Amino acid sequence: MSSRRSGESSNETLRITDAQIVQLLSKLQQLLPEIRNRRSNKASASKVLQETCNYVRSLHREVDDLSDRLSQLLSTIDAESPEASIIQSLIM
Repeated sequence: MSSRRSGESSNETLRITDAQIVQLLSKLQQLLPEIRNRRSNKASASKVLQETCNYVRSLHREVDDLSDRLSQLLSTIDAESPEASIIQSLIM
């Protein structure tokens, strides 16, 4: 019986209020360039979440692209060159 009570109390601490959800969505909305640049600050929760997913995907693509470009650059530079050591120091 006591394990059930402890499970219930941990669920209560994980509950989030509607006001907290609204506040978190507002903060998230401010981070999204697609929504932030609009004239109207009103966006539905589903739109904010959809735009968040799109933005995160675009960031992943950008990271992948930059990683590919860096790999290509490193493959063309002599490992002993000063440029290679500068790039390696920036990566670390």
